[in-house]
Amino acid sequence: MSESNYVIEMKNITKKFGDFTANNNINLQVKKGEIHALLGENGAGKSTLMNMLCGLLQPTSGEILINGNPVKITSPSAASKMKIGMVHQHFMLVKKFTVTENIILGSEPIIAGIVNLKHAKKEIENLSKQYNLDINPDALISDITVGMEQRVEILKTLYRGADILIFDEPTAVLTPQEIDELIKIIKGLAAEGKSIIIITHKLDEIRAVADRCTVIRRGEVIDTVEVANVQSQELADMMVGRSVSFKTEKAPAQPKEPVLEIKNLWVNESRGLPIVKGVDLTIHAGEVLGIAGVDGNGQSELIQAIAGLAKATNGSIHLNGKDITNHSPRYITKSGLGHIPEDRHKHGLVLDMSVEENIILQTYYKKPFSRMGFLDDKIISSYSLHLINEFDVRTPHEKVKVSALSGGNQQKAIIAREVDRNPELLIAAQPTRGLDVGAIEFIHKRLIDQRTHGKAVLLMSFELDEIMNVADRIAVMHDGKIVGIVKPEETNERELGLLMAGVKHDKSNVTVGGSNV
Repeated sequence: MSESNYVIEMKNITKKFGDFTANNNINLQVKKGEIHALLGENGAGKSTLMNMLCGLLQPTSGEILINGNPVKITSPSAASKMKIGMVHQHFMLVKKFTVTENIILGSEPIIAGIVNLKHAKKEIENLSKQYNLDINPDALISDITVGMEQRVEILKTLYRGADILIFDEPTAVLTPQEIDELIKIIKGLAAEGKSIIIITHKLDEIRAVADRCTVIRRGEVIDTVEVANVQSQELADMMVGRSVSFKTEKAPAQPKEPVLEIKNLWVNESRGLPIVKGVDLTIHAGEVLGIAGVDGNGQSELIQAIAGLAKATNGSIHLNGKDITNHSPRYITKSGLGHIPEDRHKHGLVLDMSVEENIILQTYYKKPFSRMGFLDDKIISSYSLHLINEFDVRTPHEKVKVSALSGGNQQKAIIAREVDRNPELLIAAQPTRGLDVGAIEFIHKRLIDQRTHGKAVLLMSFELDEIMNVADRIAVMHDGKIVGIVKPEETNERELGLLMAGVKHDKSNVTVGGSNV
């Protein structure tokens, strides 16, 4: 084996898809035991580069060296033999299988023609202890949290002997506590001599965990820097190619008449148990109301009930004075609702349709897109291109399937569709999940624009800094109830955290007392 200071060297890597260049002459070097961040905007080419390292794609040109030796990584199984493992952003687990069955799938230990589950389970328990992953090997995947699912994915790569681990947007679906735990796990892996690559655009996490960072912009490497020697602002500016503002500029809100009025709303979750419990809430024209809370406290179901995606069992929802309780999503949309859904794949997009078809999903049956029952392709294409340009949706063209776009660009397509309709109430549920700082800045400005033009905005986010930055009032949910409404300028993250944990207090700026807020 030839000597090398680097575990991984990617030299002059170019990847083309037809006329589109996703990676252009990229060089990347990763040391043994290093945590190396790959930073870039949505669609910058980060995942494409890593998909070549784990065998899902082949480079158009360039070479890859592992421990100084040139290699051809022709498939994921070839990558696994080279001790490379990838923890994907969307986990690839079988829900009805146990943790052990998922981990050994495709690499089952066979003794005398029989799968030796006992031996596999023991090995998984040992790995779990060694890396502080704290996993129950007998648990069903359907019964564990998203954070635990991710640990199963990490164990899958370790079980196969990976020394190089690639994490694709590892914190996109985790709570703040799970993120802290994951950072500890990643540092532990590096301390054991594993080499880690993290694909991300979250600057705080890079500063918390990474040794070095390579910045990619529009398919090209801008620089590789020591994280300890660079400020977050410098990284953001390198990534986007201009100066980025972390603080959303806005004039004080001028709230007017009520747009959304919710009274004593009750909603059940999938098992038929109440998860929204007697919520009263009013949102006015000209304000952004933020909903804060730990995931699973009824925020998602509250929003689904407003949008017609979940049934209320009691109470009422009025939009512009019109009762929309338990009406169809189209009826509610026509009544003046725009909805940026929390789950963009399940409720926001039809993945097999093109970008332009998804952009007109809410309006295809109206003029000018439809005339006498026929769609006008020319007008649809022209309208879509206008929104693609205005909202900076990075796509080769408007006819490409929306499934081919990066997650962030899929999100921008939804936001373009919903904001351009100029609804009286815009619900934005986790609108910047998975987006880079430049896109987050852009989305926040659009939300504030809606509010400035006299529209009501309901922002639901698990990112407290986002809620504090954008909202004019913050309603905190715990155990299906609103336990307090606070103003961002009169509170802090510690106080919000206490409210989110259900701790009530009687400061003058907080309205407390269950759901009657």
